[in-house]
Amino acid sequence: MNYEQAEAYLYSTVSEVASPRTPYRLDRMRYFLEVLGNPQRRYPSLHIGGTSGKSSTATMIAAILTASGKRCGLHTKPHLESMTERARIDGVSISHERFAELLTDMGSAIEEVTREYSRPSYYETLLALAFLHFALERVDIAVIEVGLGGTLDGTNVITPLVSVITNIGLDHTDVLGDTLEAIAADKVGIAKPGVPLVTAVSDPGAERVIRAGCAAAGAPYVSVQSQVRAIEDQVEGQYGQSFVLRTNQANYKVEMPLLGDFQIRNAAAAVVALEQLPTLYRVTPLDVEQGFESVHIAGRMEVLPGNPTVVFDVAHNSDKARSFAHALRAHFGDDHRYWFVIAIGENKDAKELLESFTGFESSFIFTTFHAAGRTAARPQRLASIAQDLGLWGREISDPVEALSIARRNAEQGDIVVVTGSTFVVADLRAWWLENVGTQAPAG
Repeated sequence: MNYEQAEAYLYSTVSEVASPRTPYRLDRMRYFLEVLGNPQRRYPSLHIGGTSGKSSTATMIAAILTASGKRCGLHTKPHLESMTERARIDGVSISHERFAELLTDMGSAIEEVTREYSRPSYYETLLALAFLHFALERVDIAVIEVGLGGTLDGTNVITPLVSVITNIGLDHTDVLGDTLEAIAADKVGIAKPGVPLVTAVSDPGAERVIRAGCAAAGAPYVSVQSQVRAIEDQVEGQYGQSFVLRTNQANYKVEMPLLGDFQIRNAAAAVVALEQLPTLYRVTPLDVEQGFESVHIAGRMEVLPGNPTVVFDVAHNSDKARSFAHALRAHFGDDHRYWFVIAIGENKDAKELLESFTGFESSFIFTTFHAAGRTAARPQRLASIAQDLGLWGREISDPVEALSIARRNAEQGDIVVVTGSTFVVADLRAWWLENVGTQAPAG
């Protein structure tokens, strides 16, 4: 098959769930990998979970390992532009041709799993492809982001060198539970005997659950807060920031083309995780500094130059939205008008997410998105929620038209913000780069 056919096949699997014979279990994923020869066992790995920040933290770790000379695989989700982003080596996505070739080669394994259980899901197939790609390309190490939760996530088949839980927030409450403690209990399911688990969780209740989960699993508990002595000399530029990170082991002078205090927190978690690696995989302060200089994370407080300036950020849950709102204020200040172009998934807490953006001088344009297996909240519903919160907004179903109207209405000095669902950010960012502007310069 070619890449377009591979994409079409994978989209056809979006509605597949765990086998009825073993509901909500990892049996099907383990069997799938067994049929493929257990590629995930052919290289060491780090396992990165959490409610928010896990993609950024994983990407930072991978960039630093690549800077250290290691051939490093990286699996994150969701993707912004292409499915191939879920299988990257040294920052480069698998090619369309190789992606299609691997999926074709996996066909007999998919058929066997389908006979024994049921057809592997979209997520399971993409994850297995990434594991296989890394094995065939003989990576030295891989960084694997958890998909959802931890305990029963498809990635929870690896025994990593280090596990990470970035933070705990309320998201996917229909699956993971509706309290921070319940969500923490699910996420700490990635803890493994003898494997250090690094966490930046600050909520006392969630922290207690994670500490207890580590003790039960026999996993050494490592708090980022206990390892970081200071974060000093913070300077934020137009497209990036610098700071000095002092840990119990070393000092790091970091310059990175990323904005937002939340990325400093993610950077601290990344560095502390790397400090827990065995000697063979340890990195130097110079490796860390070079890795941060080269890191690129699209769609996270991403400021693109133009008139008006446009900011793209995947703030698809309330935890991310609060961090993003704080970052907007810190970077641009309160003396601007913000034009929010926003779409939110039907399964998200739209009220709590929108509450994060109260207090801005702002106008909202509520829009939608179209994605296989996902449903967007109706723009009219979002506008009604916003009105109850005292926010002014209008509904424009077509995302490109919504962005175009925001840009036309924005006056000198105004900021246009595209946020909410990954899908609307991905679609409008791609449209912007193709039709309007370019990416921001590094640094």
